[in-house]
Amino acid sequence: MSTVAASRLALKGGSPVRSATKPWHSWPVFDELDRKALIDTLESGKWFLDERIKKFEKEYAAFQDAKHCIAVNSGTAGLEICLEALGVGPGDEVIVPPYTFVATASAAMRVGATVIFVDVDDTWNLNPDLIEAAITPRTKAIMPVHFGSAVADMDRINAIAAKHNLYVIEDACHSWGSKWKGKGTGALGHGGVFSHQMSKNLTAGEGGAIVTDHEDFADMCRAISNCGRTKGAAWYEHSVVGTNARMSEFHAALLSAQLTRLEGQTLHREKNAAIVNEGIGAIDGLTPQPGDPRMTRRAYHLYGMRVNPDIFGCSRDKVVEAAKAEGLPCGGGYMHPLYKQPVFTNCKTGPDYTKVHCPVAEDMCYRSVIWFPHHFLLGTEADMQDIVDIFVKIKENASELA
Repeated sequence: MSTVAASRLALKGGSPVRSATKPWHSWPVFDELDRKALIDTLESGKWFLDERIKKFEKEYAAFQDAKHCIAVNSGTAGLEICLEALGVGPGDEVIVPPYTFVATASAAMRVGATVIFVDVDDTWNLNPDLIEAAITPRTKAIMPVHFGSAVADMDRINAIAAKHNLYVIEDACHSWGSKWKGKGTGALGHGGVFSHQMSKNLTAGEGGAIVTDHEDFADMCRAISNCGRTKGAAWYEHSVVGTNARMSEFHAALLSAQLTRLEGQTLHREKNAAIVNEGIGAIDGLTPQPGDPRMTRRAYHLYGMRVNPDIFGCSRDKVVEAAKAEGLPCGGGYMHPLYKQPVFTNCKTGPDYTKVHCPVAEDMCYRSVIWFPHHFLLGTEADMQDIVDIFVKIKENASELA
């Protein structure tokens, strides 16, 4: 037993592995480049639909290996716009995983479609084995989520969609820089959406992006996001029902500055995650969120693991409490699968969501998942060892927490 493991838990009066005088890597990361980008935009007097947005769109499309990028004001708006652009609306059904942020599902509800929940598997992503049983004549689209930046099985999802003539819209809001068989997420299906909100790996505080390889789809998304103005139309000519979901020049300028660091940060996170994976994977009762071998790069928006309380020796919630006391801010993730959120349990139309049961998602929410944010992985190898040591220590003292 290591010295760390043999020591008394901080919860029980011992010294924590990580003291408050040793902070984790902070977020967001910024320097003079970001400051200059914002000041230059300010002083240009061009704060609206100008060259900085075009520049970011070109850069980000290239970064994600996509032909087109449409900058928008949030990932949530981007998901709604994608569905609208494909004609998804009342009477249609959209297949969504229940273990995700609410926007994945609320986007479908906002365009009038019905959400059909299909459980996730041990990858934490939509289970391809369960999709076809959920398809009906009303199904219009599948919305996989690349949760925590682990890419969903896009080969099987795309094959199922092609067989049933369905659209695939990727909720890629966790996966800037993740690649599947060498190609970036977002344009693996018909299109995909990214978020640039404060917590995200590529951030401007708020913002979003739609990427796709389909020109007609890109044009329609751009028109909807820009008050219904189609390509080539006069400024006060509005050909489709749209909204104002435009990104500002300030956000675009900041994102271009942030993008210069993203590849290096992504590779650094991958390297450090490998250290944590090895250490966590050696602890009985803990399993890191797996990654598919067809995923050729992983962004690591979250570092996630699952605890088996019966093997580990105490409950997930006790592990989280102990880890926090040892100096690792972490949490149990989502409180509920989406179908147990009031917006669904109180829904008067569509399925009776109170009867939906997705056992893997429920186990993840109520019993097993632990995660901490991506920026911890920007630290040193010694920081990663501290993370491993914290869970080794808790494991060796788990009987005290049972």
